[in-house]
Amino acid sequence: MKVKQISVFLENKSGRLAQVTKILAENSINIRALSLADTADFGILRIIVNDSEKASNVLKTAGYTLAETEVVAVEVPDKPGGLANVLEPLWKAGLDVEYMYAFVQSSGENAIMIFRFEEPEKAIAVLNESKVRVLGGKEVYQL
Repeated sequence: MKVKQISVFLENKSGRLAQVTKILAENSINIRALSLADTADFGILRIIVNDSEKASNVLKTAGYTLAETEVVAVEVPDKPGGLANVLEPLWKAGLDVEYMYAFVQSSGENAIMIFRFEEPEKAIAVLNESKVRVLGGKEVYQL
């Protein structure tokens, strides 16, 4: 029930993000979700794609430094309190969220939250006990 995420380390220079997305496009790799964080010197592009193995290979071949991590994707009701209801059982279980990002397919429906936990298996168990829908990788890659 975990999802593969690729973190690409980018120099903080004009056009670097465009180059990565062009490489992915040229190889028929579709981005399903992304997050970009930067500092003065570099950025970290976190992406979930429809074919993570192929994406990793083509980006490495193009000279990019990257890391693969496992994240947890959950459905969150797109309404006030939806995220709070997901986070509360995690907090009560003593689980910290390292980072998270989200996307919404259609307003008023469920959002998809991507979480990075230090203990993903424990987090998945807590979420399942709390009746939070955890999505599998195939399901996310096909969104």
